[in-house]
Amino acid sequence: MSKVVILGSGIAGHTAASHLRRKLSKKHEVLVVSPNRNYQWIPSNIWVGIGRMQPEQIIFPLEPLYKKKGINFKQAKVVSFHPDGDDSTPPYVVVEYVFGEQKGKTEKVAYDYLVNATGPKLAFDLTEGLNPGTDDVYSVCTYDHAQHAASGLEKLIEKAKNSSSKLKVLIGTGHAKATCQGAAFEYILNVEQELRRRKVRDKVAIKWITNESSLGDFGMDGMLLSYQGKPMKSSDMVEMVFRDREIEWILGAGVNKIDQGKAFYENLEGEHNTEEFDFAMLIPAFSGHGFKAYDQQGGDITPKLFKGFMVVDADYTAKPYEEWTVQDWPETYQNPNYPNIFAPGIAFAPPHSISKPRKNPNGTEIFPAPPRTGMPSGITAKLVADNIIDSIKSGKESLNHKGSLGNMGAACIASAGYGLITGSGVSITTFPIVPDYKKYEKTGGRDIKKTFGDIGLAGHWVKLSLHYAFIYKAKMKPFWWLIPE
Repeated sequence: MSKVVILGSGIAGHTAASHLRRKLSKKHEVLVVSPNRNYQWIPSNIWVGIGRMQPEQIIFPLEPLYKKKGINFKQAKVVSFHPDGDDSTPPYVVVEYVFGEQKGKTEKVAYDYLVNATGPKLAFDLTEGLNPGTDDVYSVCTYDHAQHAASGLEKLIEKAKNSSSKLKVLIGTGHAKATCQGAAFEYILNVEQELRRRKVRDKVAIKWITNESSLGDFGMDGMLLSYQGKPMKSSDMVEMVFRDREIEWILGAGVNKIDQGKAFYENLEGEHNTEEFDFAMLIPAFSGHGFKAYDQQGGDITPKLFKGFMVVDADYTAKPYEEWTVQDWPETYQNPNYPNIFAPGIAFAPPHSISKPRKNPNGTEIFPAPPRTGMPSGITAKLVADNIIDSIKSGKESLNHKGSLGNMGAACIASAGYGLITGSGVSITTFPIVPDYKKYEKTGGRDIKKTFGDIGLAGHWVKLSLHYAFIYKAKMKPFWWLIPE
Protein backbone atom coordinates (compact mmCIF):
# COMPACT_ATOMS: atom_id res chain seq x y z
CA MET A 1 0.00 0.00 0.00
CA SER A 2 1.22 3.49 -0.87
CA LYS A 3 0.12 6.77 0.66
CA VAL A 4 0.02 9.89 -1.51
CA VAL A 5 -0.37 13.21 0.31
CA ILE A 6 -1.44 16.29 -1.62
CA LEU A 7 -0.88 19.68 -0.03
CA GLY A 8 -3.45 22.15 -1.34
CA SER A 9 -6.89 21.90 -2.91
CA GLY A 10 -6.76 24.49 -5.68
CA ILE A 11 -6.71 23.70 -9.38
CA ALA A 12 -3.40 21.79 -9.16
CA GLY A 13 -4.04 19.97 -5.89
CA HIS A 14 -7.63 19.02 -6.63
CA THR A 15 -6.73 17.88 -10.15
CA ALA A 16 -3.91 15.67 -8.84
CA ALA A 17 -6.11 14.16 -6.11
CA SER A 18 -8.95 13.47 -8.55
CA HIS A 19 -6.78 11.58 -11.03
CA LEU A 20 -4.88 9.71 -8.32
CA ARG A 21 -8.08 8.45 -6.74
CA ARG A 22 -9.64 7.49 -10.07
CA LYS A 23 -6.64 5.45 -11.25
CA LEU A 24 -5.33 3.89 -8.02
CA SER A 25 -7.00 0.99 -6.28
CA LYS A 26 -8.57 1.64 -2.89
CA LYS A 27 -5.72 -0.16 -1.10
CA HIS A 28 -3.66 2.98 -1.75
CA GLU A 29 -4.47 6.08 0.29
CA VAL A 30 -4.97 9.51 -1.24
CA LEU A 31 -4.99 12.29 1.35
CA VAL A 32 -5.55 16.02 0.75
CA VAL A 33 -4.31 18.50 3.34
CA SER A 34 -5.64 22.02 2.83
CA PRO A 35 -6.60 24.98 5.02
CA ASN A 36 -9.52 25.67 2.66
CA ARG A 37 -12.81 23.92 3.26
CA ASN A 38 -14.19 24.94 -0.15
CA TYR A 39 -13.06 24.43 -3.71
CA GLN A 40 -13.30 27.60 -5.77
CA TRP A 41 -13.24 28.04 -9.54
CA ILE A 42 -10.90 31.02 -9.45
CA PRO A 43 -11.37 32.26 -13.06
CA SER A 44 -14.97 33.22 -12.23
CA ASN A 45 -13.92 35.45 -9.32
CA ILE A 46 -13.96 38.21 -11.95
CA TRP A 47 -17.74 37.96 -12.20
CA VAL A 48 -18.17 37.78 -8.43
CA GLY A 49 -16.09 40.97 -8.27
CA ILE A 50 -18.64 42.91 -10.33
CA GLY A 51 -21.68 41.39 -8.61
CA ARG A 52 -22.86 39.31 -11.59
CA MET A 53 -22.20 36.02 -9.78
CA GLN A 54 -22.41 35.08 -6.11
CA PRO A 55 -19.69 33.09 -4.28
CA GLU A 56 -21.97 30.05 -3.93
CA GLN A 57 -21.99 29.79 -7.75
CA ILE A 58 -18.23 29.21 -7.91
CA ILE A 59 -17.54 27.20 -4.73
CA PHE A 60 -18.54 23.92 -3.13
CA PRO A 61 -17.48 22.12 0.09
CA LEU A 62 -14.63 19.65 -0.31
CA GLU A 63 -15.10 17.27 2.61
CA PRO A 64 -18.43 15.71 1.51
CA LEU A 65 -17.12 15.20 -2.03
CA TYR A 66 -13.85 13.66 -0.84
CA LYS A 67 -15.68 11.37 1.59
CA LYS A 68 -17.94 10.17 -1.23
CA LYS A 69 -15.00 9.55 -3.58
CA GLY A 70 -12.71 7.87 -1.06
CA ILE A 71 -10.22 10.72 -0.66
CA ASN A 72 -9.16 11.47 2.90
CA PHE A 73 -9.12 15.11 3.94
CA LYS A 74 -7.56 17.17 6.71
CA GLN A 75 -8.46 20.86 6.98
CA ALA A 76 -5.02 21.94 8.03
CA LYS A 77 -2.02 23.92 6.87
CA VAL A 78 1.45 22.49 6.38
CA VAL A 79 4.00 23.82 8.88
CA SER A 80 7.26 22.06 7.99
CA PHE A 81 8.75 19.40 5.72
CA HIS A 82 10.73 16.37 6.97
CA PRO A 83 11.66 14.41 3.82
CA ASP A 84 14.12 12.12 5.68
CA GLY A 85 11.65 11.28 8.44
CA ASP A 86 12.94 10.64 11.96
CA ASP A 87 13.77 7.65 14.17
CA SER A 88 10.15 6.55 14.42
CA THR A 89 8.47 8.01 11.33
CA PRO A 90 9.09 7.72 7.58
CA PRO A 91 9.10 10.95 5.48
CA TYR A 92 6.42 13.30 6.80
CA VAL A 93 5.11 16.83 6.99
CA VAL A 94 3.93 18.57 10.13
CA VAL A 95 0.48 20.06 9.71
CA GLU A 96 -1.62 22.30 11.95
CA TYR A 97 -5.40 22.01 12.00
CA VAL A 98 -7.23 25.28 11.28
CA PHE A 99 -10.83 24.29 11.99
CA GLY A 100 -12.98 22.30 14.38
CA GLU A 101 -12.15 20.64 17.69
CA GLN A 102 -8.53 20.03 16.70
CA LYS A 103 -7.88 23.65 15.67
CA GLY A 104 -4.34 24.66 16.65
CA LYS A 105 -3.14 21.07 17.14
CA THR A 106 -0.22 19.75 15.10
CA GLU A 107 0.26 16.29 13.67
CA LYS A 108 2.87 14.36 11.72
CA VAL A 109 1.49 13.18 8.38
CA ALA A 110 3.63 10.47 6.79
CA TYR A 111 3.73 9.85 3.06
CA ASP A 112 5.24 7.69 0.35
CA TYR A 113 4.69 10.39 -2.26
CA LEU A 114 4.13 14.08 -1.64
CA VAL A 115 2.53 16.55 -4.05
CA ASN A 116 3.13 20.15 -3.00
CA ALA A 117 0.31 22.10 -4.62
CA THR A 118 0.17 24.90 -2.06
CA GLY A 119 0.22 27.59 -4.74
CA PRO A 120 1.32 31.12 -3.85
CA LYS A 121 1.11 33.26 -0.79
CA LEU A 122 -0.84 36.39 -1.67
CA ALA A 123 1.88 38.77 -0.51
CA PHE A 124 -0.17 41.91 0.11
CA ASP A 125 2.35 42.77 2.83
CA LEU A 126 5.07 43.39 0.23
CA THR A 127 3.25 46.58 -0.79
CA GLU A 128 2.68 49.05 2.04
CA GLY A 129 -1.02 49.68 2.58
CA LEU A 130 -2.23 47.12 0.05
CA ASN A 131 -4.87 45.62 2.32
CA PRO A 132 -7.85 44.28 0.34
CA GLY A 133 -11.12 45.89 1.32
CA THR A 134 -9.54 48.92 3.00
CA ASP A 135 -8.79 52.42 1.70
CA ASP A 136 -10.94 51.75 -1.41
CA VAL A 137 -8.47 49.18 -2.74
CA TYR A 138 -9.64 45.63 -3.43
CA SER A 139 -8.60 42.21 -4.74
CA VAL A 140 -10.28 39.44 -6.73
CA CYS A 141 -7.76 36.72 -5.86
CA THR A 142 -10.24 34.81 -3.67
CA TYR A 143 -14.02 34.61 -3.70
CA ASP A 144 -14.37 36.55 -0.44
CA HIS A 145 -12.00 39.26 -1.73
CA ALA A 146 -14.06 39.41 -4.92
CA GLN A 147 -17.28 39.78 -2.93
CA HIS A 148 -15.73 42.72 -1.07
CA ALA A 149 -14.72 44.22 -4.42
CA ALA A 150 -18.31 43.94 -5.68
CA SER A 151 -19.51 45.85 -2.62
CA GLY A 152 -16.87 48.52 -3.21
CA LEU A 153 -17.85 48.80 -6.87
CA GLU A 154 -21.51 49.18 -5.91
CA LYS A 155 -20.59 52.05 -3.58
CA LEU A 156 -18.61 53.70 -6.37
CA ILE A 157 -21.59 53.44 -8.74
CA GLU A 158 -23.94 54.99 -6.20
CA LYS A 159 -21.43 57.74 -5.54
CA ALA A 160 -21.02 58.40 -9.27
CA LYS A 161 -24.78 58.87 -9.69
CA ASN A 162 -24.66 61.87 -7.35
CA SER A 163 -21.18 63.20 -8.07
CA SER A 164 -20.59 66.47 -9.90
CA SER A 165 -16.95 65.57 -10.56
CA LYS A 166 -15.48 62.58 -12.38
CA LEU A 167 -14.48 59.64 -10.18
CA LYS A 168 -11.34 57.58 -10.77
CA VAL A 169 -10.89 53.82 -11.09
CA LEU A 170 -7.42 52.26 -11.04
CA ILE A 171 -6.92 48.58 -11.89
CA GLY A 172 -3.78 46.52 -12.52
CA THR A 173 -0.77 45.27 -10.57
CA GLY A 174 0.11 46.37 -7.06
CA HIS A 175 3.78 45.40 -6.95
CA ALA A 176 6.86 45.79 -9.15
CA LYS A 177 7.16 41.99 -9.57
CA ALA A 178 3.47 41.01 -9.55
CA THR A 179 2.05 38.44 -11.95
CA CYS A 180 -1.51 37.53 -13.02
CA GLN A 181 -1.96 40.55 -15.30
CA GLY A 182 -4.60 38.53 -17.14
CA ALA A 183 -6.98 38.59 -14.16
CA ALA A 184 -6.58 42.35 -13.79
CA PHE A 185 -7.13 42.76 -17.55
CA GLU A 186 -10.38 40.83 -17.32
CA TYR A 187 -11.51 42.82 -14.33
CA ILE A 188 -10.89 46.25 -15.84
CA LEU A 189 -12.93 45.34 -18.93
CA ASN A 190 -15.75 43.91 -16.82
CA VAL A 191 -15.81 46.99 -14.58
CA GLU A 192 -15.90 49.23 -17.65
CA GLN A 193 -18.88 47.37 -19.09
CA GLU A 194 -20.63 47.29 -15.73
CA LEU A 195 -20.31 51.08 -15.46
CA ARG A 196 -21.85 51.39 -18.92
CA ARG A 197 -24.65 49.01 -18.00
CA ARG A 198 -25.37 51.06 -14.89
CA LYS A 199 -25.27 54.29 -16.95
CA VAL A 200 -22.46 56.00 -15.05
CA ARG A 201 -19.56 55.37 -17.44
CA ASP A 202 -19.36 59.04 -18.42
CA LYS A 203 -18.82 59.93 -14.77
CA VAL A 204 -15.86 57.61 -14.19
CA ALA A 205 -12.31 57.71 -15.60
CA ILE A 206 -10.65 54.29 -15.83
CA LYS A 207 -6.91 53.73 -15.82
CA TRP A 208 -4.73 50.60 -16.15
CA ILE A 209 -1.50 50.50 -14.12
CA THR A 210 0.97 47.68 -14.72
CA ASN A 211 4.55 46.56 -14.23
CA GLU A 212 4.58 45.41 -17.87
CA SER A 213 6.85 47.41 -20.17
CA SER A 214 4.24 47.13 -22.93
CA LEU A 215 0.56 46.35 -23.15
CA GLY A 216 -0.26 42.69 -23.69
CA ASP A 217 2.94 41.39 -22.13
CA PHE A 218 0.96 39.30 -19.60
CA GLY A 219 4.20 38.04 -18.04
CA MET A 220 4.91 36.05 -21.21
CA ASP A 221 7.02 38.66 -23.05
CA GLY A 222 4.03 39.47 -25.24
CA MET A 223 3.28 37.53 -28.38
CA LEU A 224 2.79 37.77 -32.10
CA LEU A 225 -0.56 36.22 -32.90
CA SER A 226 -2.93 35.73 -35.77
CA TYR A 227 -5.95 38.04 -35.57
CA GLN A 228 -8.60 37.79 -38.29
CA GLY A 229 -6.06 35.99 -40.45
CA LYS A 230 -3.36 38.65 -40.13
CA PRO A 231 -0.33 38.89 -37.79
CA MET A 232 -0.85 41.23 -34.83
CA LYS A 233 1.16 41.95 -31.72
CA SER A 234 -0.65 41.35 -28.44
CA SER A 235 0.32 44.92 -27.49
CA ASP A 236 -1.62 46.23 -30.50
CA MET A 237 -4.63 44.06 -29.66
CA VAL A 238 -4.81 45.28 -26.05
CA GLU A 239 -4.25 48.89 -27.12
CA MET A 240 -7.11 48.52 -29.61
CA VAL A 241 -9.40 47.23 -26.86
CA PHE A 242 -8.38 49.94 -24.39
CA ARG A 243 -8.79 52.76 -26.90
CA ASP A 244 -12.21 51.42 -27.87
CA ARG A 245 -13.22 51.40 -24.18
CA GLU A 246 -11.52 54.78 -23.44
CA ILE A 247 -9.21 53.22 -20.87
CA GLU A 248 -5.92 55.01 -20.21
CA TRP A 249 -2.77 53.22 -19.10
CA ILE A 250 0.47 53.55 -17.14
CA LEU A 251 3.26 51.14 -18.11
CA GLY A 252 6.40 50.01 -16.29
CA ALA A 253 5.00 50.95 -12.88
CA GLY A 254 6.10 49.33 -9.65
CA VAL A 255 3.49 50.23 -7.03
CA ASN A 256 5.10 50.34 -3.59
CA LYS A 257 2.57 52.09 -1.34
CA ILE A 258 -1.17 52.72 -0.99
CA ASP A 259 -2.36 55.53 1.26
CA GLN A 260 -5.59 57.55 1.41
CA GLY A 261 -6.78 56.84 -2.09
CA LYS A 262 -3.37 57.23 -3.69
CA ALA A 263 -1.07 54.68 -5.32
CA PHE A 264 2.63 55.54 -5.06
CA TYR A 265 4.85 53.99 -7.71
CA GLU A 266 8.24 54.02 -9.38
CA ASN A 267 8.51 53.76 -13.13
CA LEU A 268 11.17 52.38 -15.44
CA GLU A 269 12.59 55.88 -15.91
CA GLY A 270 13.26 56.04 -12.17
CA GLU A 271 10.57 58.63 -11.45
CA HIS A 272 8.42 58.52 -8.31
CA ASN A 273 4.77 59.30 -9.07
CA THR A 274 1.32 59.00 -7.53
CA GLU A 275 -2.06 58.14 -8.97
CA GLU A 276 -5.30 59.00 -7.18
CA PHE A 277 -8.33 56.73 -7.17
CA ASP A 278 -11.82 56.34 -5.73
CA PHE A 279 -11.81 52.59 -6.38
CA ALA A 280 -8.86 50.34 -7.11
CA MET A 281 -8.23 46.64 -7.69
CA LEU A 282 -4.54 45.80 -7.62
CA ILE A 283 -3.08 42.28 -7.91
CA PRO A 284 -0.48 41.64 -5.16
CA ALA A 285 2.89 39.96 -5.50
CA PHE A 286 2.86 36.16 -5.29
CA SER A 287 5.50 34.59 -3.07
CA GLY A 288 6.38 31.25 -1.55
CA HIS A 289 4.90 30.41 1.84
CA GLY A 290 8.22 30.48 3.67
CA PHE A 291 8.19 26.75 4.45
CA LYS A 292 11.12 25.18 6.29
CA ALA A 293 12.57 21.70 5.79
CA TYR A 294 14.59 19.63 8.28
CA ASP A 295 16.66 16.44 8.23
CA GLN A 296 16.48 13.59 10.77
CA GLN A 297 18.64 15.46 13.28
CA GLY A 298 16.62 18.67 12.97
CA GLY A 299 19.16 20.40 10.74
CA ASP A 300 17.84 22.99 8.32
CA ILE A 301 17.79 21.62 4.74
CA THR A 302 15.34 24.20 3.33
CA PRO A 303 17.54 25.01 0.28
CA LYS A 304 17.20 21.38 -0.85
CA LEU A 305 13.48 21.91 -1.24
CA PHE A 306 12.84 25.61 -1.68
CA LYS A 307 13.92 28.72 -3.54
CA GLY A 308 10.93 30.67 -2.29
CA PHE A 309 8.78 28.17 -4.21
CA MET A 310 9.71 24.47 -4.44
CA VAL A 311 12.84 23.39 -6.31
CA VAL A 312 12.09 21.01 -9.20
CA ASP A 313 13.86 19.69 -12.30
CA ALA A 314 14.60 23.12 -13.76
CA ASP A 315 17.96 24.70 -14.60
CA TYR A 316 18.41 27.35 -11.92
CA THR A 317 21.85 28.40 -13.09
CA ALA A 318 22.12 32.19 -13.04
CA LYS A 319 22.77 33.44 -16.58
CA PRO A 320 22.05 36.47 -18.75
CA TYR A 321 18.67 36.91 -20.39
CA GLU A 322 20.25 36.31 -23.80
CA GLU A 323 21.21 32.77 -22.70
CA TRP A 324 17.78 31.73 -21.42
CA THR A 325 16.24 28.82 -23.30
CA VAL A 326 13.10 26.72 -23.11
CA GLN A 327 15.31 23.87 -21.85
CA ASP A 328 15.66 25.76 -18.55
CA TRP A 329 12.07 24.91 -17.66
CA PRO A 330 11.04 21.74 -15.77
CA GLU A 331 9.38 18.74 -17.39
CA THR A 332 8.40 16.44 -14.49
CA TYR A 333 8.12 18.89 -11.52
CA GLN A 334 10.06 16.42 -9.37
CA ASN A 335 12.38 17.63 -6.64
CA PRO A 336 15.96 16.63 -7.61
CA ASN A 337 16.95 15.78 -4.02
CA TYR A 338 13.85 13.81 -3.03
CA PRO A 339 12.35 11.92 -5.98
CA ASN A 340 9.09 11.19 -4.15
CA ILE A 341 8.25 14.93 -3.88
CA PHE A 342 6.62 16.91 -6.70
CA ALA A 343 5.38 20.49 -7.14
CA PRO A 344 2.97 21.24 -10.01
CA GLY A 345 1.24 24.54 -10.72
CA ILE A 346 2.29 27.75 -9.04
CA ALA A 347 4.09 25.83 -6.27
CA PHE A 348 7.21 25.15 -8.35
CA ALA A 349 10.06 27.65 -8.49
CA PRO A 350 10.48 28.97 -12.04
CA PRO A 351 14.07 29.12 -13.30
CA HIS A 352 13.58 32.77 -14.28
CA SER A 353 10.92 35.11 -15.59
CA ILE A 354 9.53 34.78 -19.09
CA SER A 355 9.35 38.51 -19.72
CA LYS A 356 12.61 40.35 -20.19
CA PRO A 357 13.91 41.57 -16.80
CA ARG A 358 14.12 45.34 -16.46
CA LYS A 359 15.71 47.58 -13.85
CA ASN A 360 15.29 51.33 -13.55
CA PRO A 361 18.11 53.84 -12.78
CA ASN A 362 17.35 53.48 -9.05
CA GLY A 363 18.11 49.76 -9.20
CA THR A 364 14.45 48.75 -8.81
CA GLU A 365 13.42 45.70 -10.82
CA ILE A 366 10.08 46.25 -12.53
CA PHE A 367 8.77 43.37 -14.64
CA PRO A 368 6.15 40.60 -14.35
CA ALA A 369 6.82 37.30 -12.64
CA PRO A 370 5.96 34.29 -14.84
CA PRO A 371 2.31 33.15 -14.82
CA ARG A 372 1.59 29.49 -14.02
CA THR A 373 -2.11 29.67 -13.21
CA GLY A 374 -5.14 28.02 -14.79
CA MET A 375 -4.54 25.59 -17.63
CA PRO A 376 -0.79 25.01 -16.93
CA SER A 377 -1.63 24.20 -13.30
CA GLY A 378 -4.12 21.54 -14.33
CA ILE A 379 -1.86 20.02 -16.99
CA THR A 380 1.21 19.82 -14.75
CA ALA A 381 -0.86 18.37 -11.89
CA LYS A 382 -2.23 15.61 -14.11
CA LEU A 383 1.20 14.61 -15.42
CA VAL A 384 2.57 14.52 -11.86
CA ALA A 385 -0.36 12.33 -10.82
CA ASP A 386 0.18 10.03 -13.81
CA ASN A 387 3.88 9.60 -13.00
CA ILE A 388 3.08 8.72 -9.38
CA ILE A 389 0.38 6.29 -10.52
CA ASP A 390 2.78 4.56 -12.93
CA SER A 391 5.49 4.42 -10.25
CA ILE A 392 3.15 2.83 -7.71
CA LYS A 393 1.76 0.29 -10.18
CA SER A 394 5.17 -0.72 -11.55
CA GLY A 395 7.00 -0.64 -8.22
CA LYS A 396 9.76 1.56 -9.64
CA GLU A 397 10.23 5.20 -10.54
CA SER A 398 8.49 6.17 -13.75
CA LEU A 399 8.70 9.62 -15.32
CA ASN A 400 7.26 8.94 -18.75
CA HIS A 401 4.78 11.83 -18.53
CA LYS A 402 6.48 15.13 -19.27
CA GLY A 403 5.36 18.63 -20.08
CA SER A 404 7.48 21.75 -20.13
CA LEU A 405 5.98 25.22 -20.45
CA GLY A 406 8.44 25.46 -23.33
CA ASN A 407 6.50 22.88 -25.36
CA MET A 408 3.06 23.36 -23.83
CA GLY A 409 0.30 25.57 -25.17
CA ALA A 410 -2.38 27.42 -23.26
CA ALA A 411 -5.81 28.74 -24.15
CA CYS A 412 -7.10 31.79 -22.31
CA ILE A 413 -10.58 33.24 -22.58
CA ALA A 414 -10.41 36.67 -20.95
CA SER A 415 -13.83 37.96 -20.06
CA ALA A 416 -14.39 41.46 -21.44
CA GLY A 417 -17.88 41.88 -20.01
CA TYR A 418 -20.72 39.72 -18.68
CA GLY A 419 -24.00 39.14 -20.53
CA LEU A 420 -25.51 36.52 -22.84
CA ILE A 421 -26.23 39.19 -25.44
CA THR A 422 -24.00 42.09 -24.39
CA GLY A 423 -21.03 40.08 -23.09
CA SER A 424 -17.65 39.84 -24.75
CA GLY A 425 -14.44 37.86 -24.48
CA VAL A 426 -10.86 38.17 -25.64
CA SER A 427 -9.80 34.68 -26.73
CA ILE A 428 -6.06 34.00 -26.97
CA THR A 429 -4.34 30.68 -27.65
CA THR A 430 -0.56 30.60 -27.17
CA PHE A 431 1.98 27.96 -28.18
CA PRO A 432 4.37 27.55 -26.49
CA ILE A 433 3.86 29.40 -23.20
CA VAL A 434 7.60 30.02 -22.83
CA PRO A 435 8.74 31.42 -26.19
CA ASP A 436 11.25 29.38 -28.16
CA TYR A 437 13.16 32.08 -30.00
CA LYS A 438 15.36 29.58 -31.85
CA LYS A 439 12.62 27.34 -33.19
CA TYR A 440 10.27 30.22 -34.00
CA GLU A 441 12.76 33.01 -34.56
CA LYS A 442 10.66 34.81 -37.17
CA THR A 443 7.42 34.88 -35.18
CA GLY A 444 8.49 36.07 -31.73
CA GLY A 445 9.25 32.65 -30.29
CA ARG A 446 5.84 31.13 -30.97
CA ASP A 447 4.06 29.09 -33.61
CA ILE A 448 1.75 31.66 -35.20
CA LYS A 449 -0.43 28.85 -36.56
CA LYS A 450 -1.24 27.91 -32.96
CA THR A 451 -1.09 31.41 -31.47
CA PHE A 452 -4.14 33.44 -32.33
CA GLY A 453 -6.66 35.85 -30.90
CA ASP A 454 -10.24 36.94 -31.34
CA ILE A 455 -12.67 39.33 -29.69
CA GLY A 456 -16.43 39.07 -29.43
CA LEU A 457 -19.59 37.68 -27.88
CA ALA A 458 -18.60 34.10 -28.70
CA GLY A 459 -15.68 34.43 -26.28
CA HIS A 460 -18.09 35.20 -23.44
CA TRP A 461 -20.24 32.18 -24.28
CA VAL A 462 -17.15 29.95 -24.30
CA LYS A 463 -15.91 31.29 -20.94
CA LEU A 464 -19.36 30.88 -19.38
CA SER A 465 -19.57 27.34 -20.74
CA LEU A 466 -16.13 26.58 -19.29
CA HIS A 467 -17.31 27.87 -15.91
CA TYR A 468 -20.01 25.20 -15.76
CA ALA A 469 -17.88 22.50 -17.40
CA PHE A 470 -14.98 22.86 -14.97
CA ILE A 471 -17.19 22.98 -11.90
CA TYR A 472 -18.82 19.78 -13.19
CA LYS A 473 -15.33 18.33 -13.61
CA ALA A 474 -14.18 19.48 -10.17
CA LYS A 475 -17.25 17.84 -8.58
CA MET A 476 -16.08 14.59 -10.22
CA LYS A 477 -19.44 13.91 -11.81
CA PRO A 478 -19.90 11.08 -14.37
CA PHE A 479 -17.14 11.00 -16.99
CA TRP A 480 -15.55 14.16 -15.57
CA TRP A 481 -12.14 12.98 -16.76
CA LEU A 482 -13.19 13.40 -20.41
CA ILE A 483 -13.06 17.18 -19.95
CA PRO A 484 -9.45 18.21 -20.66
CA GLU A 485 -7.39 20.14 -18.13
